Formats: sequence, structure tokens, C-alpha cells
Amino acid sequence: MATTTAAPRKHGTSSSRRDQERFLASLSRGDRNLYESIPDEIDYVAHPDYRLTRTEEELFGPAAEIIRIAQWRHFPEVHEDAMVSPKARPQLTREQEVLLFKRYNYARYRLAILVSAQAKRFSRRRVPEMLRWYRRVLRGRADLASANMALVVAMGKRTRINTVEFVELVSEGNMALLRAIDKFDVSRGFKFSTYACRAILKAFSRLATKTGNYRQHFPTEFVPEMERSDEDDRRHQHQRELAIEDLQRVITCNLAELSDVERRVVGARFAVDGHRQIGTLEEVGRMVGLSKERVRQVQNGALAKLRNVLSEIPG
Repeated sequence: MATTTAAPRKHGTSSSRRDQERFLASLSRGDRNLYESIPDEIDYVAHPDYRLTRTEEELFGPAAEIIRIAQWRHFPEVHEDAMVSPKARPQLTREQEVLLFKRYNYARYRLAILVSAQAKRFSRRRVPEMLRWYRRVLRGRADLASANMALVVAMGKRTRINTVEFVELVSEGNMALLRAIDKFDVSRGFKFSTYACRAILKAFSRLATKTGNYRQHFPTEFVPEMERSDEDDRRHQHQRELAIEDLQRVITCNLAELSDVERRVVGARFAVDGHRQIGTLEEVGRMVGLSKERVRQVQNGALAKLRNVLSEIPG
């Protein structure tokens, strides 16, 4: 049965607020962020052994068993059929599973006591203990999640809801798995997989119902690209084509009264007047026998003449 310890305020009374802030400022950034992320309410699944003084030594002492957890890796872009089979991952023994859950909930139990005491009266000496137990809580939850993540994929492949993307199904299943880890009571003698699979399937069912209701109200999927009008793009393209035609006519008829060198420079620089490729200033300079800087000056002069003529053409 889950037990909750509520803490009205983690940082104590207002009379010592300034002293608390100075102390917290002296911590490393990582420790301060971790301390401030400790919840004000700590849930844990109670067990009679937690009140015994030997429990901490048995669960976290030097003689405690070291359990190696294979890290789970699943990337959303990987297709479901390409994922590693859950059978290839080492499975926890029943004894190891019990030990992991007892460690996780004992760490939450100890942290709940510290949080409750810290809420009544802030103590600097209590902060390192809170950080130590909170790290054990996070590590325990991560180990249990990684050891059982294959359940989500297995249930997702078995369920195969056509209206829900597989990646979305896995995401919902992962959240259900974490909730199951927080509520599972290992002292009842059941395997965690039995409890977790039911919770995951219920989450899948809720997601399917939610998705079905959504599609009844919105049968057509919203695609922003299809909703966006391309009128501005088409108008811009049309204006560009007209401008190119005007420019070609001005250059061909030499309405701007460009010199032969100016026409050759503009044609080569902007691929007009018979030129098919845009040339650099240096390339055009070699073609007309001028320096790069002189080509730039000729180009600017020619463009000024062209702009004057084009501005007089009715739009």
C-alpha cells in the first residue's frame, strides 16, 4: 500500500529564509538543482523491515548484492521490427527484482522522513542526507524502468492499434510503466511483469479510446502545409517573371543606352542577353580585359541606368 508524506514547505520557516538562501548558494549548481527538485510529497510502498536498523546495511551496505542492469536503448525513428528482441536482454531473477524494489521504496521512505523534518525546521546537516537518498531514489527508479522497458515494446507489438502510431503507443506505455513501478508492492508475492503488463494494456486501451473520440470529432487530419495558401508565392513568381522579361527587353533593345562593355558585363554577371552562366567579377574581368574592381564599377553604373529605365515602365 502506498504511503504519502506531505511537506508544506521544503525550505522551512520564513524566519530562516535568508540563511537558507546563503547556504543553498554555497552548494554546487548540480547539488542545488537536485535539492530544489526534491518533491514536497514523497510516496513510497511501506514494508515492515523499513523500521529495522539493519535494513539500510542489508540493502545498501558493502555486502549488498551488486545488480547489473542492461541499459535500454530505443530511438523513435527506428521501426518496430528493427528493434532488439527483448529475449536478448538479461532478465532479473525473482530475488533481484525483490531487492531492487525494496531498495527503491526504502530510499523513498528515508527521503520522506527527511523531507517532513526539513519542512518543519530547516537544517544544513540534513541537506547532504536528502541529496544522498534522492540520488538513490532516482537510480532505483531508472534501474527498474530499464530492466522492464522491454515489456512496453512487447505489449505494443502484441496490441497493434491501427489508429495509434507505434512510437506514440510506446511513449504511453513507458508512462504506465513508471506509474506501475511507483505503486507496486513487492511484499504481496506477485511478479512485477504481471502487474505492469495489465497497467500497460490499460494505458493502451485509454489511448485508443481517446484517439478514437478525437477522430470522430476531427475525421480529417490537420496538415498545416495544405492549409497554407500559396497565393503570395505565385504572385511573387509572376512578378519575377515579368521583371525578367522587362529586363531582357531593355537590354536587347538597349533602351538604357549601355555601352558595349556595360552590356557584356551585365550579361555575363547576371546570365542575361545570351549568357547562360553567371560569372564572377574576376571571370568577367578576364573576358572583357578589365580588373575586378573596374568590372564592379562598370556593373554598378550599368545597373543604375537599367533601374532608371525600368522604373519608367508601367507596372
